[in-house]
Amino acid sequence: MNFTGLWNMALPGVATVTVGRLVSAVITLLICLIVIRIVMKLLYRIVRRTKLDERVQKYLLTGLKLVLYLVTLIIVADTLGINSSSLVALLSVASLGVTLAAEDILGNVAGGLVLLSSHPFAIGDFIETDGVSGTVEEITLNHTKLVTPEGLTVLVPNKALSAGKLTNYTALGRRRVCRKVTASYDAPTETVKSACRLALERTDDKLADPAPTVYLTDYQSSAIEYSVYCWSTPENYWNVYLSLGENLRSAFEEKRVEMTYNHLNVHILNEEKA
Repeated sequence: MNFTGLWNMALPGVATVTVGRLVSAVITLLICLIVIRIVMKLLYRIVRRTKLDERVQKYLLTGLKLVLYLVTLIIVADTLGINSSSLVALLSVASLGVTLAAEDILGNVAGGLVLLSSHPFAIGDFIETDGVSGTVEEITLNHTKLVTPEGLTVLVPNKALSAGKLTNYTALGRRRVCRKVTASYDAPTETVKSACRLALERTDDKLADPAPTVYLTDYQSSAIEYSVYCWSTPENYWNVYLSLGENLRSAFEEKRVEMTYNHLNVHILNEEKA
């Protein structure tokens, strides 16, 4: 049965409305409105006691009120003699059409409710998702606004945020800084580590605990790799990261440690020695 057929089935009841039915419908409507008001007050107190986000509480209460109004509409229509089953079917078909037309929007709204209720991040957190990283500036039902370190504003759909991989760099209150450098095989390991520690000492805004560390991490084809670690607060991460990189170069120069680059050594032997 199509939409027009359902509508025509509900219309005959309207033509037979009497004064008695109209009065009963008005009384029923008033009673329903009073009941809705009482129920909403009770629901408001119950929801306020939960740990849900205030926006989620608001959306939940609004949705419950809408459901109660729809139930009231069906009850009043039945009192007037309108075919309530046809009216319910009519509303179902209409809601299905809206759902199909706004599938992506509803998916983002559902994702927004998940984010607001689960709290994987908050305003001001630095997060990364699907190759995009930035500071959370705004969380709405439809999207989340990020500001990247380059000063760009990126709107990420909540559906992708709630269903995909998400990294929160601010949640722990600290972030590890890692810088990797290479040195010649001829440079003694302790001399290279001494240069790295000197660079760490000159780097401001790093955290004293956990203590900064230096490790030999890899033997490459033409150089030895060293990893320099320290910790910082999330807001000072980039300052520490960039400052440590500059201090490593100057420290290597002072300690006379060669900071290598990719190269190829060619040894030529004469025929007699060969």
